[in-house]
Amino acid sequence: MTTIQNDALTDVPGLRVGHATLTGGGRLTGTTVVLAPEGGAVTAVDVRGGGPGTRETDALDPRNLVQRIEAVVLTGGSAFGLDSASGVMAWLEEQGRGVPVGGPGQVVPVVPGACVFDLGRGGDWRARPDASTGRAAVEAAAASPVGAPVAEGGVGAGTGALVGRLRGGVGTASAVLDSGITVGALVVANAAGSAVDPATGALYGEFFAQGGPVARPAAEVHAAAGERVARALAANGPGAGPALNTTLAVVATDAELSRAQAQKVAGTAHDGIARAVRPVHLLNDGDTVFALATGDRPLDAANPLALNEILAAGADLVTRAIVRAVRSAESVHGPGGTFLSYSELYG
Repeated sequence: MTTIQNDALTDVPGLRVGHATLTGGGRLTGTTVVLAPEGGAVTAVDVRGGGPGTRETDALDPRNLVQRIEAVVLTGGSAFGLDSASGVMAWLEEQGRGVPVGGPGQVVPVVPGACVFDLGRGGDWRARPDASTGRAAVEAAAASPVGAPVAEGGVGAGTGALVGRLRGGVGTASAVLDSGITVGALVVANAAGSAVDPATGALYGEFFAQGGPVARPAAEVHAAAGERVARALAANGPGAGPALNTTLAVVATDAELSRAQAQKVAGTAHDGIARAVRPVHLLNDGDTVFALATGDRPLDAANPLALNEILAAGADLVTRAIVRAVRSAESVHGPGGTFLSYSELYG
């Protein structure tokens, strides 16, 4: 397995990613859209968190009608932010992209989505994504070249994200497998659990994402980081903590998968979250993974275990994407509180 091009979800041919970021004026939130190639992608979902906020996920059940999805929405704003998907739906309708239900141009775009909790982190509880935010994100995706880099850290749905006591955000990664199949992942890391080993300050995910030994921060650096975080939390007060959270992920491949196979990919990818964040899938998390398959490369029909390399890669890439999200995030000092980043504390 080798990394390629941008080391991003957009290395899966045909996929585009767009962010709409809302900051200032009490806002610290946003929306991210993964736009499939025209005609859509086979899509499935697996929800493990106890407090999910989702939209149109029932349509992705392999037993149900809709076969292909044009876009997936990841958004801040908790359940309020799911309104951003209506802006994506309107844009898709204008493009004639969706489930045909009548004559020419008569389509119903099915737009699944999921949200993270970031309410009030910018200072204004009512500052949240809406339909216009979703439209801005899908337009940004559509305007980007195929294979474009993906911005990481505090952007889009990761703008107000926290992972435990530190800043979270958007992260992405990709790889080409020995078979030539490409797999990519994009996460919005916003977990109630921590990404940091409390004994050493090392990122849990790096024990799995790196091929060699993990460099642990010096003991004095780790101690100083803990003191700074404790002071920031005390100054923020009880209302600014990570009360409700969620890690979202999209795992995509150019392999030809059935919806049942895609659902298996989504389920196995949750292992990648569990390697990078502890604990996971709590009652106040809404951990959700979507899987997309564009179908450009057939699996080896003679090998009943051909899916295994995609399953393994999806989980590995989710772990690496979470590490990148945490390392890419920047500290925020605003009316909603001070939220420190791993990079500021540990370098």
